[in-house]
Amino acid sequence: MAIWELPERFETPGGTVRWGRFGSGRPVVLLHGTPFSSWVWRDVATALADRYEVFVWDLLGYGESEQRDGQDVSLRAQGEIFAALLDHWGLTAPDVVAHDFGGAVSLRVHLLHGARYRSLALVDVVALAPWGSPFFRLVADHAAVFEQLPPRLHAALVREYVAGALHRPTSAAVLDRLVKPWLGRRGQAAFYRQIAQADQRYTDEIEERLGELELPVLVCWGEDDEWLSPQHGDELVRRIPGARLRRIADAGHLVQHDAPAALTAALLDFLG
Repeated sequence: MAIWELPERFETPGGTVRWGRFGSGRPVVLLHGTPFSSWVWRDVATALADRYEVFVWDLLGYGESEQRDGQDVSLRAQGEIFAALLDHWGLTAPDVVAHDFGGAVSLRVHLLHGARYRSLALVDVVALAPWGSPFFRLVADHAAVFEQLPPRLHAALVREYVAGALHRPTSAAVLDRLVKPWLGRRGQAAFYRQIAQADQRYTDEIEERLGELELPVLVCWGEDDEWLSPQHGDELVRRIPGARLRRIADAGHLVQHDAPAALTAALLDFLG
C-alpha cells in the first residue's frame, strides 16, 4: 500500500464515494475526519491488513470522493452513507475505528441507524459539545466570504490550518498531500462547504445516548491535541460504560501521523 488508491466506487444521491479494502481476516472499518481523507490511515491500515480485512472510504466531498456544488456533506448525510456502505459490504458486526468527524458518524450509525459493531475505537473524536476551533467557528459563520478568497491565499490558509492538527514536524510533501483535495475551484468550494455544514446539532442528538453503548469501546487521545482537548477523552470514558482510555504521548490531533506506531499498537491490543 505504498501508493494509496481507492479503486472502488459507491454511488449515493449526493455523488460518488470512493473506497477500498486490504488484507484478509476479521473486518475492520476505518473512518477519517475533517479536513482529511482515508489517506491519513495508510500506515495504520498497512499494519492492520496483516491480520484483518481493512475497509477504508473517503467521506462524500472529501479526498477522492466526488465534490459537487450543493452537496449535503453534513454528519447526518455521512451517517446515512456509512450505513448504506455497511450493507453494501455485507458487514453485520465489524470492528470500527474512527477519528474526528468519523467518530460522530460511527456513533450516529450505531445509535440512530441500529448498525451493530463488534467493537468501537474512538480516536480524538468529535462527539461532545462544544467542538470546533475558533478558526473553524469563524469560517462556519462566514463560509461564503472565505470561499471567495484568491486561490493562493486559500491554499496558504488551508495549509496552515491543517498543520495545526500535527504536533510533530512533518515534511512539505505530507502537507501537500493533505491539502491537495481542497485546492482548485471545486476543492476550495468543497472545503468551505463542509465547514459550513458542520452543525453541532448532529452530535447533540447522540451525546445524551452515549450511556446506551453496550460494546467494547477504546478511547485514544493525543496528549498534545490542540483542536480537541484531551479532557474530551476523559469525559467520553466517563460517559461510556466500560470504555478504556489510552493517551498517546507526543501526539496532536492527527495521531495517525504523529504517532502511528503507538496508535497501531493500542489498536492491535484492543482488537486482539
